[in-house]
Amino acid sequence: MALTRAEVDRRTAGFVRSCRRQGIKVTHQRMEIFRALVGSQEHPDAEAVHRRVRKRVPSISRDTVYRTLSALESAGFIRRTEVLEGPARFDANMDRHHHFICTACGAIKDFYSEALDCLPIPKSLKTFGSIESAQVQVRGLCSTCIGRKAKGR
Repeated sequence: MALTRAEVDRRTAGFVRSCRRQGIKVTHQRMEIFRALVGSQEHPDAEAVHRRVRKRVPSISRDTVYRTLSALESAGFIRRTEVLEGPARFDANMDRHHHFICTACGAIKDFYSEALDCLPIPKSLKTFGSIESAQVQVRGLCSTCIGRKAKGR
């Protein structure tokens, strides 16, 4: 479900307030990088973020994008979504949710499930360390890839 312009603006305003509370400078580059993520349902990788932001800020470097994504992740504004193949992808949806990952095209879609939110963490995991969060990844073919496969493409 795509976010409305009002929701993107609301989340961006929240980002600015949180940055100021944490003493993080609110630069034009950080704003544009965050806006590129929060307005996307695609979970872009750093290169895709760079391409999007360059349309609005032609002088932005890849290094700035990579460093900013790392800083935003460290500050808790975005999450890194690891996939089995390819570069890490980024997600600005900080609501509790899970991911469907297409094994053919790599598309990542958010979904919500109270049942999965309530799955108990096995006690044996405590031997690994302290659990900070849990998220389920469901893998399969997206409807677009199923359609392509049915048409023989």
